[in-house]
Amino acid sequence: MTVILFAIPLFFLLIGLELYVDSKRKTGHYRTNDAITSLSAGVLSRMMAIGHQLIPFTIYVLVFDAVAMFELPQAWWVWLVAFVAYDFFYYWNHRMGHEISILWAAHVVHHSSEDYNLTTALRQTSGAIFSWVFYLPLAFVGFTPEMIITVGALNLVYQFWVHTQHINTLGWMERIFVTPSNHRVHHAQNPVYIDKNYGGVFILWDRLFGTYIPELKEEPVVFGIRGALNSFNPIMANLQVYSQLAKDSYYTRRWSDKFRVWFGRTGWRPADVSKRFPKEKLPLQQFKKYHPHIHKSVMRYSLLQHVIMLVISLYFLLNLSALSGIQQVTIVTTVVIMSIQNGFILSQSTLALAIEGPRLLMLPLLWIAAGVGIAALWFALSCVVSLIALLYAVRHSNYRRPLDDVTLSAETAD
Repeated sequence: MTVILFAIPLFFLLIGLELYVDSKRKTGHYRTNDAITSLSAGVLSRMMAIGHQLIPFTIYVLVFDAVAMFELPQAWWVWLVAFVAYDFFYYWNHRMGHEISILWAAHVVHHSSEDYNLTTALRQTSGAIFSWVFYLPLAFVGFTPEMIITVGALNLVYQFWVHTQHINTLGWMERIFVTPSNHRVHHAQNPVYIDKNYGGVFILWDRLFGTYIPELKEEPVVFGIRGALNSFNPIMANLQVYSQLAKDSYYTRRWSDKFRVWFGRTGWRPADVSKRFPKEKLPLQQFKKYHPHIHKSVMRYSLLQHVIMLVISLYFLLNLSALSGIQQVTIVTTVVIMSIQNGFILSQSTLALAIEGPRLLMLPLLWIAAGVGIAALWFALSCVVSLIALLYAVRHSNYRRPLDDVTLSAETAD
């Protein structure tokens, strides 16, 4: 967690640099709505990780204490072996995350973006509760829990920079390491690229186990998933596949299929459910990015709310140990509500924009009641500024237009 926290300033610095390059080259790899959704999902992932990652860490410690053959020393070569070994098990964790339905339900969040830029790297799941199982062999061998946490964080940090379209192939590196080119393939929905290039740091595992494919000039990558999310709500991104699996499991008649829905091959559906609730996927040539038009004043308001949410999240992460339980719940609840609201606003929900006023009035009162302190006053001040921006946005936007009249386009919002 500490490694990730220290890396956050670097992440945003590189995002700013990529935005500048994107603007200069006029490549259009960034859309405000999609980038906000990716960053919101990343924030929620970090907050949820504080809670649910305690369980796998505890289990790893218990396994290490109980069955480790010996404790490996803290020598440099042990750290190097741990780094490589972790990436090997990450490959299998990642691969199973694409090949088993319940694991895909958690991992799909990362692939739901229809853009590909450095913010996509931060679009992480809030519900990966089974991945720790893949790393238990490292406890048997004797890698200490602290070592595995550190190399795991370094593995994740490495993966950040490969989420860009502004770096082409890198010569000899393409044969050994995961690079932007071969990771772009992994985020494709083109049939030829699906279920390829799972490595985190080393592409060697894909070459060894037959899951490698280079980026093909004759097959430009189309980013996203075939079952498009069609939403900018990070909560919906986390629940999308779980909801479909639950529905299929409920409606299928055979008890064996009710189980297989969750643990079978990704994409498999019982015949009776598939017939009753068919899912048609348009040809890739007809794919269009989900991009509802909203007025520039509403977009600016949404961006302001996102910045405030990021500041709140950073405050939470930096002051976690000093916050009481009720204060932590209050802040996390605030971030979740703001993320959901912003997602609906970006999808041009008139209801979401209409209830922004009550939200801006109520949440500061919750902070004050929870005794958050001076931060509550700063949050209240931000809500006052937001209320002024909201009134301006409502006055100048066309948000009252019926949703049926909203057109979808892959062009940048006005």
